[in-house]
Amino acid sequence: MKARRWVGVGAGPALAVAVVWVTVAYRNVIIAAQHRVATGSNMAQTRCGPIEDASRGEGPPVLVVHGAGGGFDQGLLIGEPLRGFRTIAVSRFGYLRTPLPDDASPEAQADAHACLLDALRLERVAVLGVSAGAPSTVQFCLRHAERCAAMVLLVPMIWGERSTSVPPSRVQQFVIDHTLGSDFGFWVATRLFRGTMVESILATPLADVKSAKAEDRVYSMLDLIQPISEREKGLRNEGAVAQSLRRYPLEALSAPTLIASVEDDLFGTYPNARYTAEHIPHAKFIGFERGGHLWVGHEAELAASVTDFLSKARLAGTH
Repeated sequence: MKARRWVGVGAGPALAVAVVWVTVAYRNVIIAAQHRVATGSNMAQTRCGPIEDASRGEGPPVLVVHGAGGGFDQGLLIGEPLRGFRTIAVSRFGYLRTPLPDDASPEAQADAHACLLDALRLERVAVLGVSAGAPSTVQFCLRHAERCAAMVLLVPMIWGERSTSVPPSRVQQFVIDHTLGSDFGFWVATRLFRGTMVESILATPLADVKSAKAEDRVYSMLDLIQPISEREKGLRNEGAVAQSLRRYPLEALSAPTLIASVEDDLFGTYPNARYTAEHIPHAKFIGFERGGHLWVGHEAELAASVTDFLSKARLAGTH
């Protein structure tokens, strides 16, 4: 009886300490995330409705179209290595302060990109679309070809001859079902199943992350998705877009194009990215064997390739 009593007495303080630690750790992450998305962006009132955007740097403008789980903050991070360019990061439909309209198709999103350019008084831009940002990027360069100075697609979610879409894993489905509207629930999942979340949500093999010694960068990408509750509508819309993907008239694209992907990307973007590059006139393709969806281990190389490509793409007159 005494032994049990002492165990019970000792468990109480330990539990209290654990609760305090969890509370403080979560609050640190969510407060930082809320501050990040509450500052540094603008709301453009356009003929397509309100659109959130942010701008960094000087030089020819590059519109960065983020992937799933993103927003203007993810776009700024992607554009950060592009020295000598002005990064314009947009929050797509349903992300952060950009509302989700009734028509949230890639075509409508592409038109919204053009509306944002009107509001910013920009005639032409280079466009960089990442992952789920690829469909509206391609549609922008098709529907508004005169305004697309160059196109870059990184690990793009795009149609291919053979479907390479991977059904949601158990962790992905759990996140979809239980944590999209819960910042705390998502945070707990990223702590309890961190390695699995990297492979399921960020589609990057953990072995690649460890080999590239990129744990800090990759784990911080999970925190960058916070607050996930403010991205819920956009994330749910990604599923509808993915299900409706079709072949675009790639041969009609006239802008200089660079496409990059990674063979072991767990979202399976590589074959479709390569197919797309093969059917866009004069497109350049860069492929890596390892690195997953976050191209770990190739960050500097890819940033240099994109910067060099944009520098040679004749962006004069895009200011």
